[in-house]
Amino acid sequence: MRDNAQPELFGTFQGEPVFQVTIRSPAGAVARILNWGAVIRDLQIPLSDGILQRVVLGFDGFDDYPALSPYFGALVGRYANRIAGGRFLLDGKIVQLDLNEHGIQTLHGGSGGVSQRLWTIAGWSQSSVTLSINLPDGDQGFPGNMDVHCTYSLDDLTLCVEVEAVTDAPTVANFAQHSYFNLDGSSDIRDHRLRILADAYTPVDESLIPTGEITGIDETAYDFRLPRRIGTSGSTLYDHNFVLSEPISDGMRFAASLVAGNGLAMQVHTSEPGLQFYDGAKIPSVIGLGGTHYGPHAGLCLEAQHFPDSPNQPQFPGTILRPGETYRQRTEFRFHNV
Repeated sequence: MRDNAQPELFGTFQGEPVFQVTIRSPAGAVARILNWGAVIRDLQIPLSDGILQRVVLGFDGFDDYPALSPYFGALVGRYANRIAGGRFLLDGKIVQLDLNEHGIQTLHGGSGGVSQRLWTIAGWSQSSVTLSINLPDGDQGFPGNMDVHCTYSLDDLTLCVEVEAVTDAPTVANFAQHSYFNLDGSSDIRDHRLRILADAYTPVDESLIPTGEITGIDETAYDFRLPRRIGTSGSTLYDHNFVLSEPISDGMRFAASLVAGNGLAMQVHTSEPGLQFYDGAKIPSVIGLGGTHYGPHAGLCLEAQHFPDSPNQPQFPGTILRPGETYRQRTEFRFHNV
């Protein structure tokens, strides 16, 4: 179905047009999606008084995305998060990937991952848009030709992200939505109250690579099982994967909730086993949407995913995708006013 949610020209990337599609729900939610990086450029949710609240970080113009963006709103992959040494063993063969983080490891699929590419707009309606991309065999070092589809849809005050991928050779697959959330427009999200439904997390080394342990969060700064201010942990910085503990029901589990001072709340529900909580401590000083100044802690990420470095950690949930199989992820960001 195609209607008045027509794609509009938003910029150019390497001589090719970049388009934006605006989708809306009858409840008044609005999202603006780019076909570069499958980026959620803007997301606005009505408050109880009907005023629209912008809840993600982004830029007003396209040129800032490839130049300045720390993955604002992007879909990341074909392997979200980090792979140690950018290498792993697959069916007895060493796979070597692009080393795009400090020259020693792979982050979010490499320097030319899906977050840095133009996608094809496969279809759209008033409330949804589907994007597709083909990743050739050997791209960023990953084996297998991979076809990926990502659909964003708005239903009332819920933004749903659905990702599917298939391959013609054994490979790994792990995608994540990388929006930075700020529910009240404040300069610092550490006053937001966060809950993560996880009894354990995966500790990391100095390069943020998991040690391989799965550690309980009792009496640690990583215990978010009850809602609390993010800033109550003092100097603790967060860029960690949490092992979700809620059972799967109808393919989804309750992962996290977030509440801001304006009474707007968000729940994250997902099919994935892990949730990366990043507190935005390294957000650069840039001018974002509506002329807003961003800096450290201007937004936070709640990235539903499989665990970082899983291809090198056999005790973690597997991420190998083989011909004839379909990778599927569904994550929902459900908003409401409290």
